[in-house]
Amino acid sequence: MSDPTSSALSPLTALSPLDGRYAAKLAALRPLLSEFGLMQRRVEVEVEWFIALSDAGFAEFKPLSKTSREMLRGKVAAFSQADAQAIKDIEKTTNHDVKAVEYWLKRQFEGHADLLAAAEFVHFACTSEDINNTSHGLMLKAAREQVVLPALDRLVDKLTQMAEAMADVPMLSRTHGQTASPTTVGKEIANVVARLAAARQRIAGVALLAKMNGAVGNYNAHLSAYPDFDWESFSRGVVEQQLGLSFNPYTIQIEPHDYMAELFDAVTRANTILIDWSRDVWGYISLGFFKQRTKAGEVGSSTMPHKVNPIDFENAEGNFGLANALLTHLSQKLPISRWQRDLTDSTVLRNMGVALGYAVLGYDSLARGLDKLELNEANLADDLDGAWEVLAEPIQTVMRRYGLPEPYEQLKAFTRGQPMTRELMQGFVEKLALPEQEKQRLLALTPASYIGKAAELARRVRSDSRN
Repeated sequence: MSDPTSSALSPLTALSPLDGRYAAKLAALRPLLSEFGLMQRRVEVEVEWFIALSDAGFAEFKPLSKTSREMLRGKVAAFSQADAQAIKDIEKTTNHDVKAVEYWLKRQFEGHADLLAAAEFVHFACTSEDINNTSHGLMLKAAREQVVLPALDRLVDKLTQMAEAMADVPMLSRTHGQTASPTTVGKEIANVVARLAAARQRIAGVALLAKMNGAVGNYNAHLSAYPDFDWESFSRGVVEQQLGLSFNPYTIQIEPHDYMAELFDAVTRANTILIDWSRDVWGYISLGFFKQRTKAGEVGSSTMPHKVNPIDFENAEGNFGLANALLTHLSQKLPISRWQRDLTDSTVLRNMGVALGYAVLGYDSLARGLDKLELNEANLADDLDGAWEVLAEPIQTVMRRYGLPEPYEQLKAFTRGQPMTRELMQGFVEKLALPEQEKQRLLALTPASYIGKAAELARRVRSDSRN
């Protein structure tokens, strides 16, 4: 038998299912939040800091030529796995990942006289965290804009379409698992749309902070070299204008990561909403309110041929749980650093892609599940027709309006613990001393028509959720 420890890394030998079983579903996230992605962003930050220094007006560092600028930014845009491996090879000697990036970048200067002359301005006055924190900010910016928000937008759009299409389809509610006032399928989906749209806005609204202020946040090294230069304004310009992040002027060696905690907590809240929805859909499928479109060749159970399991919603729930466990640890751990710096954040930050990867996997599973759903209106109608007791609420409420004695108590005694039918409920109404118009209105009421503003709310959720 072959030795499995000698096997080359592949989807079958990967330790994490994100890089194994589910690798294809996370292709968009991998180049952004992997170590490759971190290296590329480090190169980008080093390049932008270097170019900015050339424009700072220092006598020792003349502005770079257009050709050199284009070459440097081209190295960032064309950064390859071979480049990343070259940096890893340098790291074997330096045993320092950021220093390896600095040395690799200097090697790219060969053949460019103006770059070689200014080579020692690469990483000038920087601590490693000046490069790392900005790189992490850029990684999260790209992941949020290119993967996370588009995935949530697709879910919001799909759910909005469902809410509108099913706005008028009545459904029996269940509070505490018991029959309750009817709603519509569309209104219950609209509730999720409203919550998820708000959660999405919270994720999008988190400002991604960064700093470039040296070893303990005071520009010590910067001012030792150029004491009359406005380093704070310069750093702000690099962070905000060249990197597109928000500047944080008050830090220790590291940017304190409070914004990361806010971002990860916001993603966690969105995921929690979707766990709630995944469980509800699972229940509606169990009740027969939804059917699932089958796929040729797909098996629901290895022994029960009839089964079509709600696996997409189960997978979504499980992956959201994993995501939230990791995101919660990140948000609780990252803002804590002993004195001016400890390295506990460094190893944890390498798992941003894992945490967000499980979230993205959950979004994908949920979207797949929603695409398979088919409404079973016959089952919904049967469920409603077997629950005439829910009309005790409107009947006793109208009785209250007209001052009839003990309306709640009368309906409680009449309905509680007893099977109700159309005939029994209408017989109760017939005996009430109500104005004839009100009596006829109650007699015309059915569980399926007792839906309040549910349909209206469902139809307008698209516009309401944008406000």
